[in-house]
Amino acid sequence: MNAKAGRRLAGVVFLVAMGLLVWLSVAIYEKRFVPVAMVTLETDSVGNAMRPGADVKVRGVVVGTVRTIISKGDGARLQLAIDPEHLPYLPSNVTAQLLPTTLFGERYVALIPPASPSPVALADRDVITQDRSANAIELERVLADLLPMLQTVQPEKLSVTLTAMSQSLESRGDQLGQLLRDLNSYLAELNPSVPRMIEDIQRLAAVADSYADAAPDLVDALHQFTVTSRTLVDEQEKLRQMFTALTTTAEDLNSFVSVNRDVLISLAGVGRPTLEVFAKYAPAYPCLLRQLADFVPNMDKALGKGSSEPGLHVSVKVVSAPTPYRPGVDTPRYDLTGEPQCYPTPYQGTLSFASVANAPQESAFINEVLSPALGVDHSALPPWSSLLVGPLLRGNEVSLTS
Repeated sequence: MNAKAGRRLAGVVFLVAMGLLVWLSVAIYEKRFVPVAMVTLETDSVGNAMRPGADVKVRGVVVGTVRTIISKGDGARLQLAIDPEHLPYLPSNVTAQLLPTTLFGERYVALIPPASPSPVALADRDVITQDRSANAIELERVLADLLPMLQTVQPEKLSVTLTAMSQSLESRGDQLGQLLRDLNSYLAELNPSVPRMIEDIQRLAAVADSYADAAPDLVDALHQFTVTSRTLVDEQEKLRQMFTALTTTAEDLNSFVSVNRDVLISLAGVGRPTLEVFAKYAPAYPCLLRQLADFVPNMDKALGKGSSEPGLHVSVKVVSAPTPYRPGVDTPRYDLTGEPQCYPTPYQGTLSFASVANAPQESAFINEVLSPALGVDHSALPPWSSLLVGPLLRGNEVSLTS
């Protein structure tokens, strides 16, 4: 072997020795020469912050490291190198959570002993699963939602914000404590009213629903009001004239009432009996008016409407009153008796006067007509009075024969 070949062999040996030293350093750092128990952790996902060499902890105590991370499509499989001396203290049904060391730090594996630990201890080549309890899932969701926000927020700006908050709260502990005490007292006084507030809010919701149901009608009413207001604006001159006229009329009415108030009061007092009689017999008025309307054709015929000699042909003889008017004796009296009723009339429809001559209805009608002139009640007249006066009222001639 010549010198050149010897130098080459020495170089190769040197490089191999250097590589062995580097590998030995890494192996020592990874504790490959330390006896460990390999435990497999199957999890749904590990995230981007999980790296080989991450710590495995139990209640904050490091008990091993993560050797390898293998993706299996629907999750991941982590090989955990656990210190054998800690295995007797870990039950076989232990679960794991993947937690960050800090807000911005890498994740580590936290072994969570269950509430009911198994009597069998964790052993080499065992398989454990990720903690899927409600609290663990909620914590994982919070961390997953917090990570994008923390990646968006610039750390230096967050640090400035936290520093400003720290400085603002510095030396203000007493004031902050007093504020919390005052807030507690306010809440203590407010708590008894919370049920009423809840009831009011529920009623407010019902009222809001009612307003929501009535909203179309309210909108329509507002639309109609806009039309009315527009009309008032267009007719404002006429409204002004009307108000002016009403003002003048009110002033005239006020003057009239002021001058004649005593007369109006006396008239109201004097007219009360008459109005009471009218009110009592008011139910008979429609019948009376209807009978008068039905009597119009007969009256037109009696007055000769449509004939060559229209008009009423009568002979009127004026005679002096037997006695003069005597106050207190001849004063009108409001002592009418009986209830309002509708008296039948024989002069309705197509009936002729001759067809009801001397009928009971005609006799009652004639007695009603004659009683005021004779000054007696109609019931005092005999039923045969229509035999004497009836023909005259019917327009016939009456002759007396012996």
